[in-house]
Amino acid sequence: MDRILLVEDNESINYLVKSSLEAVGYTCIPAADGEVAADLVEQEAFDLAIVDIMLPKIDGYELIRYFQEFQLPVIFLTAKDSLQDKVKGLQLGADDYIAKPFEIVELLARVEAVLRRLKGTRKHLIFGEIELSASAHTVFVKGERIRLSPKEFNLLEILMINKNIALSREYLYQKIWGKEELDDSRTVDLHVQRLRKKAHLEKYIVTISKYGYRMEWDG
Repeated sequence: MDRILLVEDNESINYLVKSSLEAVGYTCIPAADGEVAADLVEQEAFDLAIVDIMLPKIDGYELIRYFQEFQLPVIFLTAKDSLQDKVKGLQLGADDYIAKPFEIVELLARVEAVLRRLKGTRKHLIFGEIELSASAHTVFVKGERIRLSPKEFNLLEILMINKNIALSREYLYQKIWGKEELDDSRTVDLHVQRLRKKAHLEKYIVTISKYGYRMEWDG
């Protein structure tokens, strides 16, 4: 289940977009200003951010620069509708740019397209001595092929995509087991333990006390 951060200070637009995203199966976390959004990205993992430009405290242009440190893709959703504004947004690294007023069906289609495109670029991941191929469903560590179960493979893939970002047990459980509630905290822990042992990743997968895990590489 993809998690989307919605950064929008207009309450009615915030409600419309959030309810529409959730109606088609996304998890949507709203933020009413740029400062709250920046704090959320530090604390949680997201697959995409939908961001207004004219925001209180920290505007969308500053936010996208900050989000790039977390490799978080951004769709701008804004009343700044001139060609110059659009070009600036895309040059700053936005994955798409939608001007207000907008049709919700178009926004949903753009969200789906961006997420699908991003997942396509993540078919082959390299992180230090670890190489993962999603299409071939293979993992190599220091040139040695490692055989993993489907859940272990998905766990490693998510950790690699979000390298150097702390991921909560709840987030990992939602992404891999497809459930909102963490029924048994040991489920994630046991899979991490097996993944570490099988793939010799003890020094790469770091435990975050009372929170979750982070994939680290110091090379």
